Amino acid sequence: MIKTPVCTLIGIEYPIFQGGMAWISDARLAAAVSNGGGLGIISAMNAGAEYLRRQIRLARELTDRPFGVNIMLMSPFADAVARVAAEERAPVVTTGAGNPAKYMDAWNSAGITVIPLVASVAHAKMVARAGAAAVIAEGAESGGHIGELSTMALVPQVCDATDVPVIAAGGIGDGRGVAAALMLGAQGVQLGTRFLVADECSVHTNYKEKVLKATDVSTITTGKRLGHPVRCLKTPFSRELLKKEFDASFSDADLEEIGVGALRLAAVEGDSERGCFIAGQIAGLVSKKQPAAVIIREIFEETETILRNVGVRVTEA
Repeated sequence: MIKTPVCTLIGIEYPIFQGGMAWISDARLAAAVSNGGGLGIISAMNAGAEYLRRQIRLARELTDRPFGVNIMLMSPFADAVARVAAEERAPVVTTGAGNPAKYMDAWNSAGITVIPLVASVAHAKMVARAGAAAVIAEGAESGGHIGELSTMALVPQVCDATDVPVIAAGGIGDGRGVAAALMLGAQGVQLGTRFLVADECSVHTNYKEKVLKATDVSTITTGKRLGHPVRCLKTPFSRELLKKEFDASFSDADLEEIGVGALRLAAVEGDSERGCFIAGQIAGLVSKKQPAAVIIREIFEETETILRNVGVRVTEA
């Protein structure tokens, strides 16, 4: 079995995190991933404090293993949900879309393991100095909000630049991706798209079917003009939004308004016309629905086989 320092740090069996996906990563999915030996993560998304409190308490009813909470720092409720995470003593907090420094003392004092998501070496150094226990280095192959660097380029540079464990994210969906991440210096991985089709994931059936039918060229990136690019599946909504980004008659405010509520329409209502179906480039490798525990076990069985049989022969010059 593959064990890394991240397993010891958090108390998990396999060095794998489930991504904190808004409208998708709830207590039920998080608990299933944690019960399967990974780290399940609840998304606080743009919901209020009491939503997160209920989700944390539900997760504790469903699992006795460690789980995490993902806090989007751009949320208007960030201060409130940060307090709830500390009050409820969530085992792990991951963060995205900002600098968590102002919350770090309170979280660390509550005994929380804080693991921010970073998209650059500078960001990784900053959060490590602020007291992060580890970082998630996420490449542009991932679904949702993305940075500029690919996982292959970002992960080894973050590993070289910091002394904290690095979890690789973006473009990882099977044992080959995990093995590659470990070779880059990561001590664990975070997956989002593969868990979209977990049996315990409550996302709409239409969403799951779109992921299962995806190919290598099924994703698109919108929002570059607005400064916060988002990777999602190609749909009437995402194609039209991208076209409007190149239309000067639409202001930035107009574009922002178009995107309001689009993820909920996809995840909750399965609206194929108006919804934004976030998924990573790895979607083309996702071909079957499985329980979360089976996904995790299968991935690490693949990883172990690959690492035992790399097939590279090194000879003397």
